[in-house]
Formats: sequence, C-alpha cells, structure tokens
Amino acid sequence: MQTQQKPVIALTLGDPAGIGPELVARLLARPDTCAQANIVLVGDPWLWQAGQDVAGVAVATAPVSGFAAVRGRADTSLPAMLAMDTVRKEDVAVGQARAPGGASVLRVLDACMDAARDGAVDAICFAPLNKHAMKLGGMRHDDELHHFAQYLGVTGYFCEFNTLGTLWTSRVSSHIPLKDAAAALTVDGIKDAARLIHRSLVANGVERPRVAVAAFNPHGGDGGTCGREEMDVIEPAVRALNAEGLPVQGPYPADTIFLKAQAGDFDAIVTMYHDQGQIALKLLGFSRGVTVQGGLPIPITTPAHGTAYDIAGAGKANVDAMAQALRIACRMGLAHRAAA
Repeated sequence: MQTQQKPVIALTLGDPAGIGPELVARLLARPDTCAQANIVLVGDPWLWQAGQDVAGVAVATAPVSGFAAVRGRADTSLPAMLAMDTVRKEDVAVGQARAPGGASVLRVLDACMDAARDGAVDAICFAPLNKHAMKLGGMRHDDELHHFAQYLGVTGYFCEFNTLGTLWTSRVSSHIPLKDAAAALTVDGIKDAARLIHRSLVANGVERPRVAVAAFNPHGGDGGTCGREEMDVIEPAVRALNAEGLPVQGPYPADTIFLKAQAGDFDAIVTMYHDQGQIALKLLGFSRGVTVQGGLPIPITTPAHGTAYDIAGAGKANVDAMAQALRIACRMGLAHRAAA
C-alpha cells in the first residue's frame, strides 16, 4: 500500500483501567501495522507508556501537535502521537470502572469525531471501553453508539454490526429486555437493518453481499403454531427487500442459520434481537470478533470483547480482535475517503 493510498486512522487507548492500552501497544509493535494506515494514536502519554510496559514492548512514535498535521506526514512508517491530557494516573484503578476513566474516553472519542468530521481522519478504531464508566463520566446515552449518533447529528437508521472474519451480523433490536423483543420487530426495522448491512459490506469490499434473515421463533414459527412473527412481519419484509432488488434470503430458523453461514453460504445475517447473533459469533471466535458502528457518517470500529478488567495489567491480552478492527477501519476508511 503506497503512502498516498493509506487511510488516516485515529487509534485510541480505550478505558484506562482495562486492557486497551496493552492491546494498542501490542498492535503498534507489529511490523505490518503501520503499512496498513497512516495512524495517529490519541491519548494520554502516561497511559501509552503504561500500555507498553504491560505489553513488554517499546514503540517509537512521531509527535504531532494536531490532527491537521497527520494527513500530510511524509513518513508514515511510525505512528503519529497526538498527546491529550484527559486523566491523572492517580485517578485510575486498574480493573475498576471509575468516572475519570469514562470521562477520559469521552473526551478522546469526541476529539477524534471532530477530526473525522473535519476531514482530517478517515476512520476511528478504538480500544475497548466500559459503558458503566462512561455513564459515570457523563455519557447520557445507553451505549457509545447512541453517543456517536447524537454527537454526529445522525437522524437516520443506525445499529451495531458484529463481525467475525468475513461474516457480519446486524440486529433489529438491541439493548432492550428480551420480553420486549417481539414488539420491537417491524417490517421497516428489518428492511432498514438489511439495507444498512448490505451497503456497509459493499463499502468493506464485498461486491455482491449475500444477506440472510433469521427467524424469531423456534423452528421459524412452524407455520404459525409457534408464533406468527415470521408470517406477519419477517416474510413481508424479505419480500419487500427482494422487490427493491436486494437478494435477501430467509427467514431461516435461528438454530441452523449460523451453520449455513459457517459453511460459507452467507456474508451477513440480520438477527432479530441482541443475543440471537452475539452468542453464535462469540462461540465461533470470541477473541477475533469486531464491532462496527453502522449507519454513522464515518467508519468506527472496535474489538467486540470488553475491557477484560479481570486480566488488565497482567500482560495476557489477545490482540487478534484489535488487529482485525484496524483492518476493517482501513478498508472502510479508504471507501469513505473515495466517496467524500
């Protein structure tokens, strides 16, 4: 990848009390990482040093004074470092969710979103964060995706995608009680989820995405004897999508649809509620999963696993999902730049 073709990626350290700083240190110590992107690492210098110490690596960086200087860098073989003072070391307790750490995450991510909105970076890849710490630190939303959407002024449909290798999943309902999931299913919601994941896969380099839709009830409802959501909501949505020209298939029973995907039949699955897809993907490859924030005006990715407070500071963190999150951010960042 030539320098002029590299996307500019803002990379953050995540929750100061979790495994994020260690993951970023391991990622940037890999010789192939900076070949993929013009990377600007954003965060507190002391926290970056702590991450290197835990990982047992030393990574040289090139200091920059602002995001505007990143795109024009002549030598991108080293990651740039944009230092921000967002949290004091004495206010962080490794392995504990605290307000100062959550506030730090918000400040860094907001700065990165400002830079992306201004055209200084093409995508954001953030290390794991903790929603509880962020709420303690001032986040007014249930999760980071809704914070991103509000901050960026998104008014259309958005949702999280969870990915594992070449398989992507979206969901019609997300962080709600399971007892409310049936009422949350609508024809328009299923159509929105399918359209968005199809469009996002195209941006990720899949020319003709094969999208399947999961059923909601056991055995796909058994012709209405085990629930009517398939007949009344899901099947009409699939027919409408087909009429639009999207080759969406389904609904398939949820207990077999991932077997078909594992065999290579599909590129994406639209699931009906949170754990319907999460359980399958995490079982297939917990340490390699990536979350993509879908429907935002800029690409944002992160590992699908959490802050792993139980092993924070122990030097045991697996970098595979972080590396995959960066790869997806690079692909989508290039597509985003080309479309701008």
